[in-house]
Amino acid sequence: MQNNKINANKILGIDPGFGRMGWAIVRREKNNYFTEEAGCFETNSKTPYQERIRQIGEGIEKIIAKHRPETMAIEKLFFTANQKTAIRVAEARGVAVYLAAAAGIPVLEYTPLEIKAAVCGYGKADKKQIQNMVKMLLKLKIMPKHDDATDALAVALTAFSHQRPY
Repeated sequence: MQNNKINANKILGIDPGFGRMGWAIVRREKNNYFTEEAGCFETNSKTPYQERIRQIGEGIEKIIAKHRPETMAIEKLFFTANQKTAIRVAEARGVAVYLAAAAGIPVLEYTPLEIKAAVCGYGKADKKQIQNMVKMLLKLKIMPKHDDATDALAVALTAFSHQRPY
């Protein structure tokens, strides 16, 4: 992982998941931020594990090839409950980190607390507060269909907030 002090104008934000992984491409122009694209990679629970991992990897590869992000920002995992789920999410997260590294893209990691503090100014902000701030900061008319995509937008915005001034 890289030092969290990088200057980039296009960031791929990732909200790690196995059944659903949120992703977003956010671009900066001066002090304005724009969503180029956001969505989720979804895998079916009835699909074999290896195929689900392949689908996630293939989706990330396509986004990297299409958008050519300068940096990838990804949420650090924090689990206390289901270990099986935590392991699967960690493995999917590893695929994302590997593909970014293979493409020569620096990877930045942020805890949920850091993301909430960067986007809302408060480390214990709730989902609704984060969604409202993401909508305002990116001047979105409509929110993404899935919370995971909104969370990926928040991760990308966090990376921008940690950069040296423009």
